[in-house]
Amino acid sequence: MEDVLELYQEPYDPAYPVVCFDESPYQLVSEVRTPIPAQSGQPARIDYEYKREGTCNLFLLFEAQRGWRHVDVTPQRTALDFAQQMRELVDVHYPKATLITVVLDNLNTHTPAALYEAFPPAEARRILYRLEFRYTPKHGSWLNMAEVEFAVIRGQCLDQRIATMATVRRKVAGWQARRNAAKATVNWRFTTDKAREKLHRLYPSQS
Repeated sequence: MEDVLELYQEPYDPAYPVVCFDESPYQLVSEVRTPIPAQSGQPARIDYEYKREGTCNLFLLFEAQRGWRHVDVTPQRTALDFAQQMRELVDVHYPKATLITVVLDNLNTHTPAALYEAFPPAEARRILYRLEFRYTPKHGSWLNMAEVEFAVIRGQCLDQRIATMATVRRKVAGWQARRNAAKATVNWRFTTDKAREKLHRLYPSQS
């Protein structure tokens, strides 16, 4: 835990960016009956019944110190998809960075082995040479700032019924552009000192 918290407190260095990574499923649903739009003195009305249209997945990259995020909407989230996200992180989003520190949880696909499964050994090694993985503790994924950003996207963009992955992509792209233009970030206040104070049960020597 302290390893991640101290990482968040380090001064900004564009050659050594800290990027939080996470993924989240999204349920696609369509309306069974056409909603009635709002009118003067009458709120919009949406029928409680809906139809399931499958699921998609959202991969999110978030660099809080720069106020930048990137979201990919994909059909699934396999180890191969994770490997592709890491290659794009290195080659597309941060081609000039010396080393990218990636904060992520302990999902079984979030491993260096995923890159060797997806790419030839030399290519996997080339990508991993530019990455350093920092894992949040088990049951401590809330330490990943990407989860905060997911809460924002759910509240500002995906708090509605969306039937197709294409529509999700369009809405997410607009949300992403607005957030990046505003350089919106997370005001992270949970420090190592606060962790030792509030989570003293994790520090037996302080009991």
